Amino acid sequence: MIFDEPFSAMQAAVDIVGTSPHPANKVAATVFGLGYGLSHTNYWPIPIFEKFGMNTDIGNSSGTVHAETACILKAAHATEGGSLCVTDPFCPNCAKNIAEAGIKKIYIDHKGFDKDFFKRRSGHFETMSMQICEKAGIAVYELWRKDERLVPIFEPPANYFVSEDSPVYREPIEDASEGVFNDVIAQGFKIHNKRKFSVVFAKDGKGKCIALTARGHAVTGFTTEDPDDIKALEQHEHKYNLFQEPVNRMLMYLARHGMKPMEGYFFSSAVPTSREQVNLAGAGIKRITVGDLTKARDADSLTAMKQLSEAGIISYT
Repeated sequence: MIFDEPFSAMQAAVDIVGTSPHPANKVAATVFGLGYGLSHTNYWPIPIFEKFGMNTDIGNSSGTVHAETACILKAAHATEGGSLCVTDPFCPNCAKNIAEAGIKKIYIDHKGFDKDFFKRRSGHFETMSMQICEKAGIAVYELWRKDERLVPIFEPPANYFVSEDSPVYREPIEDASEGVFNDVIAQGFKIHNKRKFSVVFAKDGKGKCIALTARGHAVTGFTTEDPDDIKALEQHEHKYNLFQEPVNRMLMYLARHGMKPMEGYFFSSAVPTSREQVNLAGAGIKRITVGDLTKARDADSLTAMKQLSEAGIISYT
């Protein structure tokens, strides 16, 4: 579908939210821009649902892909400069993905603020989610469909400059091969030393092969050169933080530029986090090469890898 304003885009999300398979927290979103639009609910990727059902965590992550992230992963067009409507206020992890995907405006249905689900997690939205949007220069609005009214929650200043810590490196290649892939990975280890990073071969809009290298970094808008940002980045929580892991970052970058990864050419220097692995399944990635199969952020990441590998959902090589 094509939307040129947020009210119909939000209605499209509202129309499908009841189809969400989640028994308690049904959420839907619509991503849209010039000439495109796509709506999706939160959901379990089919392979995860078939093998594990709804009640088994993947590592320390639920098996669901959030509605906002699902829209980004499944968008058929580049999400750079796009907008997103969502039926409920978004979590910090989705805020990070939205920022990395280049979304510039977010609209939240006003009814979402009255739900018990939001009231239980409003602290995360009001602090971390909004902090991410403000630093990334993303406008956020409360949307009233019946009145076709928008209430600004945050609007960035005109000509706001967005900091980006360690941009994704793009390099054209003549053709994809294991040899070239290994050369790019080896170069990544030299450049990024002890930092986690990801490498993907993809094709741009003209069909040319591109090697992409992304390392884990402060989420868009934050920089390790600013003392205030450093202080914020150090305030880790058990569930949320202000760093973007390299595989999630790569998935969002691909969507941002309308690229699709070439099969068999997806690399991570360490085992991805549980949430990254669920998102990989949601993106349809069936194979990932891992630099060190014993290196991970936490034990839960290794558990998730074991689960998805033994279930035949993702092959780790």
